[in-house]
Amino acid sequence: MAVCLITMGQSRAQNGAAPPNLNGLDGFVEQVMKDWKVPGIAVAVVKDGHVVYAKGFGFRDVQKGLKVTPDTLFAIGSCSKSFTATALAILVDEGKLDWDKPVRDYLPDFRLQDAYATANLRPRDLVTHQSGLPRHDLVWYGSPLSRRELFDRLLHLEPSKLPHAKFQYNNLMYLVAGVLIERVSGLRWEEFVRRRILDPLEMKHSNFSVNDLQKTPDFSLPYQEQKGEVKEIPFRNIDAIGPAGSINSSVNEMTRWLFAQLGKGKFSGRQIVSEKGLGEVHTPQIVAGGDLKYDESFYSSYAMGWGVTSYRGHPSLSHGGGIDGFTSQVRFLPKDQLGVVVLTNSASPASGLIASNAVDRMLGLSEAPWAQRAKEDAAKAKEAQAKAKAEDEAKRKKDAPPTHALKDYAGQFDHPAYQTLSIAQEGEQLKFELHSLTGVLKHYHYDIFQVAEGASGLEGTKLTFLMNRAGEIDRVAIALEPSVKEIVFTRKPARQEKASSQD
Repeated sequence: MAVCLITMGQSRAQNGAAPPNLNGLDGFVEQVMKDWKVPGIAVAVVKDGHVVYAKGFGFRDVQKGLKVTPDTLFAIGSCSKSFTATALAILVDEGKLDWDKPVRDYLPDFRLQDAYATANLRPRDLVTHQSGLPRHDLVWYGSPLSRRELFDRLLHLEPSKLPHAKFQYNNLMYLVAGVLIERVSGLRWEEFVRRRILDPLEMKHSNFSVNDLQKTPDFSLPYQEQKGEVKEIPFRNIDAIGPAGSINSSVNEMTRWLFAQLGKGKFSGRQIVSEKGLGEVHTPQIVAGGDLKYDESFYSSYAMGWGVTSYRGHPSLSHGGGIDGFTSQVRFLPKDQLGVVVLTNSASPASGLIASNAVDRMLGLSEAPWAQRAKEDAAKAKEAQAKAKAEDEAKRKKDAPPTHALKDYAGQFDHPAYQTLSIAQEGEQLKFELHSLTGVLKHYHYDIFQVAEGASGLEGTKLTFLMNRAGEIDRVAIALEPSVKEIVFTRKPARQEKASSQD
């Protein structure tokens, strides 16, 4: 497949040779694909205002034998966050928004469970993960609720920290940032980002929904390894949480985003966002953690939609993304005028490994053994998981039967934010459904049941059924967010259960 070379701002690629530093990168990518069973990958590298490498590997559609190209669209997941943060910066440039005024000044209907956070959270805090809320991802993941409906339910989510106390990654606050953009600009998040960022960058094929992705001529299907075999899986629609992660793009179009980052907000002679505004987006806001396990790494901070660190002594900004069947990595080193984007169509560490290897090569450094380390870490994680499973099984009281007949556990249970948990009896077993997540429940002990293997995202999760004073099962408690109390679902009144079963 041809390697592409383009000058910043040009609309067409010109065939050219990759720099000698990247000799061997193809082989590295192919080995990573083999090691992690990745069907398809696209990689692009920019240096000093030029695309010096853009290439597709493997397949975007395995069954049809369709190959990945530099124009193949992938879901970029949370790499979308930097677009949302930049959209806010554009509104700050225009004087329509202040990073440090309360969100409530712009969104009077914004409400969190914590009164102080409600009154004092700033736009800056929304995109730097400082709200005090932990992830609470199962509020939105698979949910049928709209962006507005999710926004209205934030009041019912328990915080785990005070605002600004700790970095806690949170997709829902990026949803709020999207609502804020809409309220201040008069345009939906998608339309604002399209008009003010994608169009000026000539990212003509990038879009905001997997529904639109599938209407394009060159897009990748999502894949997942299941019991050693790589299989195509359904697309996950995340339009409602879009500002946190729904953008789809190609490595060719993402190089234009890299040019804007490395060009201080300018692309092809046009200032997309002011140098000052983008500088604020790139500035560390809160310590994010990390360790000094490896000599190449340094402690991490979080800016606005970008993680900030030093990589082998070079200032580096990056973000990863992951949604069902896709992972991505966007990274740039401003002082070196170097950027890399890697898009893949399965869940694995491949995107980060390839980005690091490309950076090592472009900087003329020895190749750090990230690929080997990743395999070792995966093996240790698998071993730790097996050990934890065995320890958990040892704690189970095998002679402690349920207190009720199976039919008494069945019903519809509600939570004001997490919505409806359905428990149904099918023969001699119970099945659950939460949004689009379904699976079998196996008895653990007493009134605790455990999600059996095969339920994506919730495998091994325990459900504790609780009784009222009359001895009736009326609640279900689940540790869906480990940093706060268990989420408690309350049984719907009988007439509501009957109505739900008839829908």
